[in-house]
Amino acid sequence: MKARFTDEQIIGMIKEQESGEKTADMCRRHGISSATFYKYKSKYGGMEPSDAKRLRALEDENGKLKKLLAEQMLDNAMLRDINAKKW
Repeated sequence: MKARFTDEQIIGMIKEQESGEKTADMCRRHGISSATFYKYKSKYGGMEPSDAKRLRALEDENGKLKKLLAEQMLDNAMLRDINAKKW
């Protein structure tokens, strides 16, 4: 899924709303629903753009590690099956 907004843009929207702009006006201008805005706010609230980049990097690394773990578990299961058939 391609993200419509970058992390920096989302943080900018949150800062606009925190500076006193009405949420409905800001959502209408950016073309998002208020539910989407509050989802963004729960994830990115209180962050700076550098924090968001670090979060993205950590999420990517976590995904790679989960994939490696799943592959290793499959290999182990396959080896157990082969070993069980020999006896």
